[in-house]
Amino acid sequence: MSIRVLIAEDHAVVAEALSHLIALEPDMEVVGCVGNGKAAVEACRETRPDIVLMNHTMPILNGTEAAALIGKQAPTTRVVMLSVSSEPTMVYRALQSGAAGYVNKRMSAKEVIEAIRTVYAGERFVSKHLATRLFDQYVAGMPAEDRLGRLSMRERQVLKMLAESKRPVEIAKLLSLSPKTVETYRTRLMAKLEVHDLAGLVRFAIQQGVTSLD
Repeated sequence: MSIRVLIAEDHAVVAEALSHLIALEPDMEVVGCVGNGKAAVEACRETRPDIVLMNHTMPILNGTEAAALIGKQAPTTRVVMLSVSSEPTMVYRALQSGAAGYVNKRMSAKEVIEAIRTVYAGERFVSKHLATRLFDQYVAGMPAEDRLGRLSMRERQVLKMLAESKRPVEIAKLLSLSPKTVETYRTRLMAKLEVHDLAGLVRFAIQQGVTSLD
């Protein structure tokens, strides 16, 4: 029986490359490709793939938020997170959200296939060099304060969209909120994160991997 894989990647070239890579494996098949975190959650709920290859910085819902929802709505599906970041805090946050694997995009195609098979077998997978960094960080002590951890999922969604230069009216439409509510979220974000302007929110979102510079 084939391992059914859903690709959640907003970069078309990367999605195509992943699809081709998986198609070469006799025991795997691609059951779909989606371009944002919300679509990934919906596709998992409808098609129940075995594995989701999830880009960490996805539109609408990022990979961490999508993984948490997939764990609740499609519990038989396991998430392998793909990211350009090797920061231990980012890896830890992804695994804590429910991802079963974490692979750096700079690693080889062979490692992506290994991650899929390992996670499908019910185990966890973290790239070797990332696992070493995680262990070193654990020994040294994880950061005492995680400001991103103060935010609710909705606050993270608003933060991501603000950092991506979306106007409050656009955000309100995408999240089914009123523009006034979005403004309230922005004020609350600044207070919780102790920043004083939109530029500060953008810097924080990039530093924490909520969004990327792409």
